[in-house]
Amino acid sequence: MVDLLRGIRVLSFNHFLMGPVGVQFLADLGADVIAVEPPDGAFQRKWGGADKRVDGQSMLLLTGNRNKRSIALDLKNPEAVAIAKRLIATSDVITENFRPGVLDKLGLGYEDAKKINPQIIYAAASGYGPDGPYVNRPGQDLLIQALSGLAMITGNREHGPRAVGVSAVDHHGAALFAAGILAALVRKARTGQGCRVDVSLLSAALDLQMESFTCYLNGQRPDDVRQPGPVAGWYYGAPYGIYATRDGHIAISLGSLDVLSEALGLPADQRIPDKEAYRRRDEASAAIAANVGKRTTAECIGLFEARGIWHAAVNDYADVVADPQIVHNRNFQVVTGATGAPITLVSHPVRYDGELPEVRLPPQKLGAQTEEILKELGYDARQLKGLYEAGAVGAAASHH
Repeated sequence: MVDLLRGIRVLSFNHFLMGPVGVQFLADLGADVIAVEPPDGAFQRKWGGADKRVDGQSMLLLTGNRNKRSIALDLKNPEAVAIAKRLIATSDVITENFRPGVLDKLGLGYEDAKKINPQIIYAAASGYGPDGPYVNRPGQDLLIQALSGLAMITGNREHGPRAVGVSAVDHHGAALFAAGILAALVRKARTGQGCRVDVSLLSAALDLQMESFTCYLNGQRPDDVRQPGPVAGWYYGAPYGIYATRDGHIAISLGSLDVLSEALGLPADQRIPDKEAYRRRDEASAAIAANVGKRTTAECIGLFEARGIWHAAVNDYADVVADPQIVHNRNFQVVTGATGAPITLVSHPVRYDGELPEVRLPPQKLGAQTEEILKELGYDARQLKGLYEAGAVGAAASHH
C-alpha cells in the first residue's frame, strides 16, 4: 500500500476539474481527503463528457474524485460553517478553487483559517490568480487556451487556431497544484510553518508553453507562431511533425534530414541538408509529406526502423488501450464503483518503490461519509439529527 501521506488531512472545497484532480493525487498517496460539497452536489456530479454516466455517476466525477471521503454541507447555513471550522482545526491542508474571495465571505478564507489553525496550508486554485484585472472573469480551460496563446500555437497556418483535444491546462494545473501543496507540506514538517499556495490556470498554461515562450522571447521573433504544414510547432525544424500515410498517420521526431531523405529515396533536388532543417523546413516537410503519403504506415515503420529514425504510428484510442506497454504499465484500472458498477479509471501516474497507489475508495456517492466524519468531530446522534433537520448537512449517500 502506498501511504506516503498517511496522517495528512486535506479539506477539499473543490469543484470542476483542476482542483479535484490535483487533490486526488494527494488522496492516492494516502492523505485523508474530505471533499466538501453542497447538499445538491458539486458541479462535477452534474456534468460530464459525451453525455455518459456509469450507474448514475458522471464522467467528470469519476475523473478526479477517487480515494476521497464525501461530506455534504450547506455553507449558507451557520451550523454548516461551524462544522467546516471544526474540520479546519483538524486539517493540515485546505484546498479550494472558488473565485477569489468566495470563502472569505463565509469566514473560511485564509486569514480566518489561520486564526483557527495557525499552521494550516491554504491552497487556492483560480483562473487568473488571487488578484489583478481579470480576477472576476470566469476561468475555464478553453478560455485559458485561447487567452494564453496555446490554441494559436496548436493551430496551423492553413486553418488557424485549434484547441487542444483535452483539458490540458486543467490537468497541468492540477499537477502544479499538487506539487505546490507537497512543497508546503515539506516546509511545514521542517519548521511547523503554514503557507498559502496559489495556482492559476493562466500561469499553468504559460508554464505548459515554457519551451515555446523561451524561444519566442529571446532573439528574433517569428511573424507567425502557428504550426507550419506538417511540422509540429513554429520553433521546430523539419522533419519534426506528423505526416499522413496512405492508410493513417505517422509522427517523425528528431533526426537527420539526410538519413530520412535517403530512407525515403527522395530525388536529389528535393533533399534539404541538415544545416537548413529550420530555415527551409517548408520545402523539406512538403517533400517528405508527398513521399510518405504514397506509403502505408507499416511500410514507413519498416523503413524508419531499419535506419534508426525516431518515429511512432499515430494511435487512436482503441490502439492506445491495446498498446502492450500501456497494458504492462497498468495505466488503466477497472474497479468496482461506489454504486456497484465496474468503472475504468486512469491510474495514478507515478510508482513508489515500484508500486502503484491503489484505489481505496472509488468516487463516492454524495455525502456517503457525512455521518462518519461528523462523529469523528464529536457530534452525537442527537446533534446529527438536529443538523439534518436544520438542513446544515445533506442526507447521507444521496444519489446524484
